[in-house]
Amino acid sequence: MGVHVLKRDQLLKDVSMQEAWSFFSSPENLKKITPDYMGFDIISNADTEEMYPGQIIRYVVKPVAGIPMKWTTEITQVKEPYFFIDEQKQGPYKIWHHQHRFKEVEHGVLMEDIVHYQPPMGVLGDLANKVLIRKKLKEIFDYRKKIIKDIFGKNA
Repeated sequence: MGVHVLKRDQLLKDVSMQEAWSFFSSPENLKKITPDYMGFDIISNADTEEMYPGQIIRYVVKPVAGIPMKWTTEITQVKEPYFFIDEQKQGPYKIWHHQHRFKEVEHGVLMEDIVHYQPPMGVLGDLANKVLIRKKLKEIFDYRKKIIKDIFGKNA
């Protein structure tokens, strides 16, 4: 019944803060960095090109056995080009709080994801986390790392 944490970082060499921000703050690009088997689709209309606190984004994902599940997130904090936070309002988790952080470093941008999450169903959810959920999240973020490297070239 605890809150779990997944942290990942990636250096984007020779990429500017604005390039990184432009790509990662666009909900449309989330599909590009999500494994195809997840069946990820945005089902809400983007009401603006700029991300803002209070923005609601609705998705459909198929995380297990191709079964569609609706997921709604809210962008709760934005400090361009340094970070933004999305939190689940409806979806598979009891808690989902995802920090996207960007820091200018000597050779580019250090991008960091920090996800605090809590599966539903108490003790059963914790067991599911040990057996499946954590492994699946690591797999998704490993995939993202590879695709980001492909998108930004050898510099990521």
